[in-house]
Amino acid sequence: MEHRNRSILKTLSWRIFSFILTMSIIFAYTKNIKQALYVGAGIDIVKMFLYYIHERIWNKVKFGRIKGSDYQI
Repeated sequence: MEHRNRSILKTLSWRIFSFILTMSIIFAYTKNIKQALYVGAGIDIVKMFLYYIHERIWNKVKFGRIKGSDYQI
């Protein structure tokens, strides 16, 4: 099981990468940097929260874990 801080750091690092990608795609279509920043940030805030919840739930699921491994609860 992961420490919550590790899950948070993993979430943040992924969301930063994802934000840059999302913002770039929005900017490519709109050519409006302000709109790209606002929409990209809004989407990523929601996704960051949902990913964190999803990750914490999966840490409690025993399905597919191997006894004696680091993944065991």
